[in-house]
Amino acid sequence: MTIEALVTLKAESLSPVGRERIRLLEAVAREGSISAGARAVGLTYKAAWDGLDAMANLFGQPLLETRAGGKAGGGARLTPTGQRVIAAFARLESEMARLVRAVEPDLAGTGISPLNLMSGFLMKTSARNALRGAITHIESDALTAEVSVKVSDDTVIIALVTRESMTDLGLCPGREAVVLVKAPFVVIAPGDTPPRVSVRNCLRGTIARVETGAIQAEVVLDMGGGKTLAASITARSVEALGLEAGKPAFALVDAAHVILAID
Repeated sequence: MTIEALVTLKAESLSPVGRERIRLLEAVAREGSISAGARAVGLTYKAAWDGLDAMANLFGQPLLETRAGGKAGGGARLTPTGQRVIAAFARLESEMARLVRAVEPDLAGTGISPLNLMSGFLMKTSARNALRGAITHIESDALTAEVSVKVSDDTVIIALVTRESMTDLGLCPGREAVVLVKAPFVVIAPGDTPPRVSVRNCLRGTIARVETGAIQAEVVLDMGGGKTLAASITARSVEALGLEAGKPAFALVDAAHVILAID
């Protein structure tokens, strides 16, 4: 497997800058204008300007000089800072890829790839549940897409996303993705018989633990394969349903409440 590092630069309250925007900067410099550079990378003129503004905001100074009368009605060229940013970004990606490759021998035989390791260290999310898996199937229409992600041998979680999001994220069968589900969006149904509900995800498991407070409680369901799913429900519901560690239960999650993230 070829290891490729994807770097994103981010400052507080500012839009992130990643490879796509650096490629835009390169295209504008190569084509000689913002409009031509935007076409080269498949962006609208407005989206290109938004990206260039985001980069200028992040780095604190302009990366391009624009002038009237060039190709396509106007011209643009890199400032010295823009040239150095592109070179530095390329070096950063190269060094990150070298670092990731260096840890491969330490992970041999574990089933964990260097990319899994790095993303596990670096990913931050407010969602209580984050499960890595591989996309197995996508069914889409003109507006939406239903994406199936296998997170363990016995568990597949389905996410409902827009077709635009599917395209933007490059979702396709075989690609790894991280499933994000907030704990309040998980409903627990006790028993070993699947409930008759219209919810798309009905995930079988065994209650691993229950932590109860005065008002709220957290129920953690073991779905096998080292994967768990946490639900935030009321303490009264825990008592009424008789939820206890070791008992079988199902986690119900609406597909529209599942968020997909990629590395």
